[in-house]
Amino acid sequence: MRKIVVLLWWCIWAGSLPAADDDHPKHEIRAVWLTTIFGLDWPTSPATNETERNRQKQELRTILDRLQEAHFNTVFVQTRLRGDVIYRSQIEPISAVFTGQCGKWPEYDPLAFVIDECHKRGMECHAFFVTYPVGSAKMVKEQGRASVVKRHPELCIKHRGDWYLNPGHPGTSDYLLSLVKEVVKNYDIDGIQFDYIRYPEGAQFFPDKKTYQKYGKGQSLENWRRDNINRIIARAHDWVKKTKPWVQVSSSPLGKYSKRQHPNARWTAYEDAYQDPRAWLKAGKQDMIVPMMYYQQQDFYPFVNNWLEHSGQRNMVVGLGAYRLSKKEGNWKLSEITDQIRYVRRQGVKGCAFFRTQFVIKNEKGLYNELKNRFFKYPAQLPPLVWMNEKDSVPCAPQEIVVIREQERLKLSWKGRSSDDCTYTIYYSQSDSIDMTKAQSILATGIRENVLYLPIDRHEEKEYSFCVTASNRYRMESQPSRSTYYYLSEYEK
Repeated sequence: MRKIVVLLWWCIWAGSLPAADDDHPKHEIRAVWLTTIFGLDWPTSPATNETERNRQKQELRTILDRLQEAHFNTVFVQTRLRGDVIYRSQIEPISAVFTGQCGKWPEYDPLAFVIDECHKRGMECHAFFVTYPVGSAKMVKEQGRASVVKRHPELCIKHRGDWYLNPGHPGTSDYLLSLVKEVVKNYDIDGIQFDYIRYPEGAQFFPDKKTYQKYGKGQSLENWRRDNINRIIARAHDWVKKTKPWVQVSSSPLGKYSKRQHPNARWTAYEDAYQDPRAWLKAGKQDMIVPMMYYQQQDFYPFVNNWLEHSGQRNMVVGLGAYRLSKKEGNWKLSEITDQIRYVRRQGVKGCAFFRTQFVIKNEKGLYNELKNRFFKYPAQLPPLVWMNEKDSVPCAPQEIVVIREQERLKLSWKGRSSDDCTYTIYYSQSDSIDMTKAQSILATGIRENVLYLPIDRHEEKEYSFCVTASNRYRMESQPSRSTYYYLSEYEK
């Protein structure tokens, strides 16, 4: 049984930090993109022996520990890079980032490892796919015969020196769907996310004239291209919902939707990249939309409202450009990001996702400290997926909650549903009543075991009340258990 340890002293003493002017929502998506291409976030170097593999694994654990300490609850892990992947696939080769050699198995399954480590820490793990790009000429050469360019040349097209899957070829959506099926069938993933689900930069010069002439069926080029993207979104969504209906389907489109309301906007999803996320949302083919809004001022704030207006009761999460704080990437002031967080919260956005992980955990311009000590000061539950919960009932309240002191820690245990389809939230207070409407009362959430261990100071004398709720895979929460009172003193009970 996994033993999940929560820093109880942090949750309790966080109240002594200076008060912030920010609300603390009880439900909020707090995500990062964990980028694996070139080892940008993880792994930072390849491994050729057991010692180096253990170092790779520990590196990932350290990243997730940092995120857990700042109360993040979602990781979007890059699962398909450029025609290569981070799992055992029958279709595409394992990425060279793990061993230094494309196609060489690293002796552990990186995707399974990331999922398991996320779940241990109460986080969801979503697999994000780079959809159409399959790499530079150099990357294709390194992949050799395993490259999709070599195996399925009819699906691939070269544009400005790089290779892409051709969105207009009917076989492309079949091919992409086969990758989705592998991951969803074989892994306990919480969601799949499509990145780069668009035509590339300079799309007006994309060489698909012959494909259009063959398959365009009287449509305008622009609408035909949008339909090509719509097709894989719809097919993936429908297959996932028939197979594992609790798995979420999302995408990360460009941050500026259209020039219609903003004629001066540059590089928009609808006109320039042939994405139509509003159509995906309207058709019910998305559970979450995460537009990449790595912009400032007039290129950010009006578009937040734009996305909210058309989110269709699905979870809309704003992608924030943490990398823009770097001197090499824009040299933004920290206040640009913190002002954006405040704004999206006031507007009712369901959360934020940060690109990318290293810029967060390395505390670029103090961002990590701001998140941990102010904006994400308390844990947050993930918002309920109400539209997905058609058949699964809300769990019964956990029973028989017990608190036992074991030397330097408290052990909380309870009885409830199998952890395979259930997670738990533990609430607490330092009185005999618990206000479950407030984030400040959440001790831990997303717990997948029926036990929680809490470090304590044996010299403290404090009173605590605890209760536990259960949530199903759609995040529908049960009634609370009977609350349990515990008086902590220097003498063991």
